[in-house]
Parts: sequence; C-alpha cells; structure tokens
Amino acid sequence: MIEAPTLWRLVEARAQATPDARFAIDEQERSLSFAELHDEALRAAAGLHTRGIGVDTPVSWLLPTRLSAFVLMAALARLGAVQNPLVPIYREREIRFCLEQTGARFLLVPETFRGFDFGPLARTLAEESEALTAIEIGEGLPSGDPKALPPPAEDDQAIRWVFYTSGTTSDPKGARHTDASVLLSSRGLVRALDLGPKDRTGVVFPVTHLGGANALVSTLQAGSSQLVVEVFDPATTVPFLAAHGVTHAGAGPVFYQAYLEAQRAAGPEPIFPELVALYGGGAPTPPSLHEAVRRELCPLGILSTYGMTECPIISMTRHDDPPGKRATTEGRPTHPDTRVRIVDADGRPLPAGQQGEIRLHAPQLLKGFVDRALDASAFDEQGFFRTGDIGCLDEDGYVVLTGRQKDVIIRKGENISAAEVEGLLAGHPAVAEVAVIGLPDPSSGERACAIVRPTDPSAPLGFDEMVAFLSDQGLMRQKIPEQLEQVDAMPRNPSGKIVKAALKERFDG
Repeated sequence: MIEAPTLWRLVEARAQATPDARFAIDEQERSLSFAELHDEALRAAAGLHTRGIGVDTPVSWLLPTRLSAFVLMAALARLGAVQNPLVPIYREREIRFCLEQTGARFLLVPETFRGFDFGPLARTLAEESEALTAIEIGEGLPSGDPKALPPPAEDDQAIRWVFYTSGTTSDPKGARHTDASVLLSSRGLVRALDLGPKDRTGVVFPVTHLGGANALVSTLQAGSSQLVVEVFDPATTVPFLAAHGVTHAGAGPVFYQAYLEAQRAAGPEPIFPELVALYGGGAPTPPSLHEAVRRELCPLGILSTYGMTECPIISMTRHDDPPGKRATTEGRPTHPDTRVRIVDADGRPLPAGQQGEIRLHAPQLLKGFVDRALDASAFDEQGFFRTGDIGCLDEDGYVVLTGRQKDVIIRKGENISAAEVEGLLAGHPAVAEVAVIGLPDPSSGERACAIVRPTDPSAPLGFDEMVAFLSDQGLMRQKIPEQLEQVDAMPRNPSGKIVKAALKERFDG
C-alpha cells in the first residue's frame, strides 16, 4: 500500500509506481491508467487555474459517477482548492444553500443528467451572485498547459473538502475535512478488504458522496482498479461488473438485494465468479441478508462499515474476522487511535454489552462544521463527537448498532431529514399536523411515511397532491414520502411532543 501526505502526492506516487496499471474503466469501455489519471488531472488543473481556481478557492461541483469526476477530484487536489461535491439528487433549494454557506466561487455541473437541466440552473444561480462562476462540464474538463501551474499545496491538515449531510436539521450540514482525514479513512478500507493490485471494485453509487473520495483514494493506495457505473441498473450493471471480474461490490442493502435477485434469476452459475465480498454501509444490514449473500454470492458475505459523513469508516468488519462477527457487528475501529465510547443518558461510560449512545474520538473526525454554531452541540465536554446512534461494544471491541437517536430516515444510503419534510408539508392548507417517520423497507432500507392530521377530515390530503406540493416547494424527489397516512389525533407524551415510536408501531407493516 502506497502512503502519501496529500491526495495529489498520492496521485503522483501511484503514477510513478504502476503507471500502466488500469485505474478505472466505465460501461462504455473507456479506461484510464494511473499515468493517464495523473496527466489528465494536471491538464484539467491548468485549465481550471486559468479560470481563477487556486489554493483555498471554494469550489462546488456536481457530476455523475464518471471518469471525469475522478479526474476533477485529482485536479482540484493539485490546485489545493476546497472542493464541495454535491450529490446529483440536489436541486435548486439544496444547491443554493450549499453555495451560500461555503461561499463557493465556482459551480461545476453537467449540462443535463437523468433528465434534469443542471446547466440552466447553474447559470441562474451565477446570475444571482457576482462572486459565482458557473462552468458546464461536457465531454471533457477545461484543459491547459501544466507548465503554468504553481507548486502543489502541501498542507495535509488544511481544509480541502466540504461534504454535506442532511443529519437531523432541516438544512444540510457541511462537514469540513482534510486530505489527512480522507486518506486515513480510506486506508482502513484497504486493510479491511485486503485490497491489492489484482482487485476490481464496483463504484455504483454517487461519486460525490464522501465514499467517492474514499473510492479514489483507496484505489490509489492499493493499486486496484475501479469499475465505474454512472447509473445503477441491474440489467446493465450486473453484466458489466461480471465481464470485468468484479472482486468487491457494494455499497448498501439496496445493492446487495439487487445482486441476490440477479443471482437467483441466473440459476446455479455464479454471476460474479471472482467476487470476494460485498461491502459498504449507509443502512443497517440484517444478519439474514448477510447469510443470504454468504450462501449465494460469496463466502465472506457482507463486510459492513460503520461511519458517517462527519467521521467516515469508523469501524468495519474485515476479511479475517470470525463469521459470527461479520454477520452481527460493524467490526472494530479501523485505526488504533480511534476511541469509541458508549454512554448513558447522562453521558456516563457504559461497560461492554450495555447499550447507549455511541460517541467518537478519531483521527478521521471532521474539523467542525461549516456552520460553526453546530459544533457546540456536536461535541461533548471531552471532545467526543455525539453520533446520536445507539449501540454497544461487545466483549471483543466490535461495534454493534441497535438504533438511532437522530430523527433521520436512511433511504438507499441517503439521509432524509424528517424535520425538513415536516416543515414543508405543514404549509399545505389541508394539513393540521404532520409527522414524518421511517419505516423498514426491504429494498431501500427505510421508506419515508408522512402521517397527517387533516384540517378537514372530509377533505384529506391525497398522495398525488402531496407529491405535487412538495415538488413545487423544490424538494428533491428522493425526499418525498412514499407513503401517506391519515390520523384523527397524534400520540403525544406528557410534555406534548408527538411520540413517533407509537406511529412507527402502528404503521409498520
């Protein structure tokens, strides 16, 4: 495994070590070697530098999972910019918020993607702010002469990344990261998977998640290869991964289920003959799903990751963990300096086996939020990050997740803030009260369910009406509830708060 202090130095080191080895290939059979990744990133960095991007320039970018997205990450790292990747499901509401909060000077987008016109939206946003420049990315990135570039930025502790997560607030939260934190978390992934030059990993999720940076870095560290999928579709994705001998695929329950269904439809012949393991996180993995994968797809089953945008890849089950641990835990911390503390409601540490809130102190922990006002409540008096997750440490130090304090619905790995959806729905004239909850869903992990007490019981809010209303409010499609229920009254606790646990119990199933 190659080590380097910054992302750009890692790109250079890998290009020198194995220049002709394949870095990635996509579904159109376009590929890049590590040397080509390095050279294309240099040319793109030069082109972007002529547009005004340099050290510490805040740059927001939104691209699908394409080879050019990885080149762009490397190019911005060469320039020392502060890059803020935005997931492609974001729309005007979310993009504008992130631009304003980060003070972005550049917004890079495709002209269109999956039927949405990002180019016109970017131009509209740029017209609203004299400080913002919109750059549309077509077939290639801006290009220039690398000889004109200044020396690389060398500070591995400087803020170089801002990743947004919905969290429990109605507005997204921007987590500030360094190259050091991204490189360290990726190193844990490489070791847990035992990645090497012969491995081929499937990148089938939005590259603009923090997992996209982890995918780039881990590939550079291990010298492995990526199979890049722009839009996950089992009908095309499975044959592509199979044709290129995928060894590690993921990246969450919705993907695991799709692979299982494809295998069952194919019969006894393995669809992925060289598959070593599925891996990933984003939502809890039931032991039954792990066992099905182990029996039908690969002997290691699922190597589960516990992490979050604020602290990626905290723990992970490893290739050499006992089978029982792989089935029922999220593994042990991936770095020796990581401290996982389980505390009770008063913040007092609990012994092994007892459930409480998980708090963390780790080298890959965020360097605070963009909105610094959020930091005070995010960390306890001893500097441990309050995850809001409920779990325990077993007697061997493995993390076991049992629930969440946070009022967040995790649908296909995406965080949906119940408060945000509730706030918008409350503005509909037919809604007297609303609560949004997450209900278990076998395909997406969780689905959002809106529960409404109507203003007029004889004229309740209809499902199509709800969808149209939220769409008109600018809410992204993935956040719109998939289920709508009506109630005469909301269950409440003695202090008057709605008891969502009672609603979940009532409507689950």
